[in-house]
Amino acid sequence: MSIPSTMRALRQTSLDGPQDLRLISDAPVPSPGPGEILIRVAAAGVNYVDISQARGTFAGGPQPPYLAGIEGAGEVAAVGDGVSDLEPGAHVIGVGIGGGAFAEYMVLPAAAALPVPAGWTDEQALGLVVNWPTALAALKPLGGVTAGQTVLIHAAAGATGQAAVKMAKHYGATVIATASPGKHDVVRGLGADHVLDSRDADLTAAVLALTEGAGADLVLESAGGPALDASLAAAKRVTGRVVVYGLAGGEAAITNWDLVYKHQIHVIGLNIGILIQAAPQIFGEVMGQLFGLLAAGVLGPGQPTAYDLAEGPKALTELEARATVGKLALFP
Repeated sequence: MSIPSTMRALRQTSLDGPQDLRLISDAPVPSPGPGEILIRVAAAGVNYVDISQARGTFAGGPQPPYLAGIEGAGEVAAVGDGVSDLEPGAHVIGVGIGGGAFAEYMVLPAAAALPVPAGWTDEQALGLVVNWPTALAALKPLGGVTAGQTVLIHAAAGATGQAAVKMAKHYGATVIATASPGKHDVVRGLGADHVLDSRDADLTAAVLALTEGAGADLVLESAGGPALDASLAAAKRVTGRVVVYGLAGGEAAITNWDLVYKHQIHVIGLNIGILIQAAPQIFGEVMGQLFGLLAAGVLGPGQPTAYDLAEGPKALTELEARATVGKLALFP
């Protein structure tokens, strides 16, 4: 395929939020370096990381102006030196934490690109490298879920939450999910045993009532802010685990006093990017299990909500306001 010299892209112009994304038409098309590939982006996934970067709260994130977006799926257009296992024409999904996915072309590390499953469109694979591995890592190697345990899953209508509900049910857990009332039917349809209002001020009491006072064996916490304290209080004493993988509602304070006298539980932090870098063996196991779940039909092709590239600011603003359900995708 012929590769143009310039392209349409969304540039983040400040650290004041996604409303300062600007559509430009003269961004230079990047060139793949050693070990990298250039893909023609068919669909880009929208993630909370994009919001964190746009607000300057992502540790080590890019400084504006930068091309936004970390998750892209599309056709390989060119490969850099040393890349032998991918050729132009292959369809892949991958993540580049430095950004550039909200564009017509992006560069990815070849090692971070996975083939789009046979029979799937590119956009149906969005989630395969961000949301689904995050949910699985939180449930299995870190959360240690087993059959018969109770799992509390926050933001269950989101892309990661939906995958977590399906996986937790597959592993034999009882699922208590939280979502805003308008999303409850969606979450029940995924198999959740109980669905609670995520904005309920007495969420802890509701979870304790459903577990006969014992609390949840595992909590998947991405809400942040005041919800973190509710999650800690809703976990089973001594053996309960809370895996924290997001902070959509802002930062929360927890002290050593809290852990000694208030919440005697296991608090586990998860950042999928760090997991890939620091524990590639664990990430490899996660991906092996993930492809097993795909083969078993537990997870199937995604159905993202589509936005045009120019609607990127709207898509991110709606995600930040928790006004969306499932995966969001931008189409360049």
